[in-house]
Amino acid sequence: MLKLRIRSRPLPYVALLPERAAAAVRLVVVHCTELPDLPTARAYGERIMHPSGTGNSGHYYVDRDGSIEAYVPGTRSANHVVGHNADSIGVELVNLGRFPHWWDSRHQKMAEPYPAAQVAALRRLLLELRTQFPNLRDIAGHEDLDTRQVPATDDANRSVRRKLDPGPMFPWDEVLRDCGLARIASAQS
Repeated sequence: MLKLRIRSRPLPYVALLPERAAAAVRLVVVHCTELPDLPTARAYGERIMHPSGTGNSGHYYVDRDGSIEAYVPGTRSANHVVGHNADSIGVELVNLGRFPHWWDSRHQKMAEPYPAAQVAALRRLLLELRTQFPNLRDIAGHEDLDTRQVPATDDANRSVRRKLDPGPMFPWDEVLRDCGLARIASAQS
């Protein structure tokens, strides 16, 4: 197996994110960026969205070519999934998802497949995370944990799922094979 290389690119506000012990991490949450590329995802992550002076971001970003960047150390809580930030690691996969019509009811299909290099890098990252976080046992998709509905942007009388990522193209069977993590899935998945 190739050595895992992770480029450290801390977000400007990383020191403002809550610290935590490695033992607090129990869960990995897999996301897709729903953006066209890594630079756009970085720009979104740098946006200040909270009174604390922080924004929304995952810990690790895996690009389509398998390269990995770390935006937030695992010993800090990133804002990536409501209700689960304190005990989880967020891994964002660069993927279009529903971009740019996230909540338009006519554009709810996620059709971009995850490239083999990206999936292989994610699998290696999961194995590495298991060595760094002694209580890491579970994995979930963002869609499994955030099942809220929002009004559709094209018709406020309709609602759509707020989060669908990583979506139907994500190869759960391949990712779960040999990673040592148990999937937590919602009844709606």
